[in-house]
Amino acid sequence: MNNPANEPTFRESVDLMFNRAVALMDLPPGLEEKIRVCNATYTVRFGVRLRGRIQTFTGYRSVHSEHMEPVKGGIRYATAVNQDEVEALAALMTYKCALVEAPFGGSKGGLCVDPRQYDEHELEQITRRFAYELAKRDLIHPSQNVPAPDMGTGEREMAWIADQYARMNTTDINARACVTGKPLNAGGISGRVEATGRGVQYALREFFRDPRDMEKAGLTGSLDGKRVIVQGLGNVGYHAAKFLQQEDGSKVIGIIERDGALFNDDGLDVDAVRDWIVKHGGVTGFPDAAHHAEGAGVLEAECDILIPAALEGVINMSNAERIKAPLIIEAANGPVTAGADDILRKKGKVIIPDMYANAGGVTVSYFEWVKNLSHIRFGRMQRRQEEARHQLVIDELERLDHLMGDQWSLRPEFKEKYLRGADELELVRSGLDDTMRIAYQSMREVWHGRDDVDDLRTAAYIVAIEKVAASYRAKGL
Repeated sequence: MNNPANEPTFRESVDLMFNRAVALMDLPPGLEEKIRVCNATYTVRFGVRLRGRIQTFTGYRSVHSEHMEPVKGGIRYATAVNQDEVEALAALMTYKCALVEAPFGGSKGGLCVDPRQYDEHELEQITRRFAYELAKRDLIHPSQNVPAPDMGTGEREMAWIADQYARMNTTDINARACVTGKPLNAGGISGRVEATGRGVQYALREFFRDPRDMEKAGLTGSLDGKRVIVQGLGNVGYHAAKFLQQEDGSKVIGIIERDGALFNDDGLDVDAVRDWIVKHGGVTGFPDAAHHAEGAGVLEAECDILIPAALEGVINMSNAERIKAPLIIEAANGPVTAGADDILRKKGKVIIPDMYANAGGVTVSYFEWVKNLSHIRFGRMQRRQEEARHQLVIDELERLDHLMGDQWSLRPEFKEKYLRGADELELVRSGLDDTMRIAYQSMREVWHGRDDVDDLRTAAYIVAIEKVAASYRAKGL
């Protein structure tokens, strides 16, 4: 997509939004600058012998803020990775962690590589060497810098990184906590894969709980029946669309992918589309929907909720005027540029910002990190005791039922649900739901409580920056 020449870059967009927020705050200039700047960026160029010759790769790891440690942030694999992008993403991680009260500073990593051009063994060699270069400088470390998956990486890559760190630190009992987003059998946590998409769902549920929020967007009712368009059916977009469709009754009418878009006003079967993409590599040819070769045009279709869930800058100054969705939730990082944000706000559109909307991933990463440090899965100590206590209540109710001559009885499905103690997945979802609710409420308080704040993004930045500032003040800065 060719953006207008005067379009701010992703890095400039983050800075512009930061500046908009701090202009409404009373921070000393020195502290404001300390929070804004990126502390350090490490650039590494390393060679890997592949296909009979040495290939050189360039990677980055940025640390934006160490107001809390360890610092946290994903590693992405993409050919367009560059220092400015990584530093901007690291800054977003600082604010994101502060907003959802995850005790981390912000960091981000990236490797200039197209993972589709290499087989699994080659990717493992590349990943292990990158991990080695970072770990030997403590840029991967359970108490200093904890990466996670991002675009182009997943559980597999995190398992390789964790194993590489463990090989280099054979006596570190907390080695598994050096990275999050691992497979379950390698120290991961239930619910991590779905976490960011699940967080988008919880964010929308909280939005629809307050009539004032819905009024701002010109919406009424609940998520049931709301028409949704999703851009990008990767991990985040797929889970968000699936949960909204299957659990909240929303109607997913549009799905935008690299090779075009699908549209059906009666609704699309998200699982069927996902299966088609996995099998055919794109949405082209999918039955039961109209295919649009120019997928970006579907961003401008009539709908209630628009979920950009893939790349930065897909909504920009060239198309913002034509966006019709009254509510946009940023499941990706930076999908709305600063220029587009100004246009959309003037049109009265409500944007639930990325630093909050996609914070489900780092929230559950925090739970995984705690699990690794405690060396025990959630629920293991209390689940059966909880079931035993509930059994006492059921037994007493059934005794009273018998004494009353079977005038009433407990439904079997109630007994089954009540007796079942919470497992790790249920506890993770509960913790994520609580986190997303509290974080949204802190933004809502600023959004509705201050006359000089008219959008959720500015509210999110104000809440996050104030928390970072409080951490630095506690350090004596």
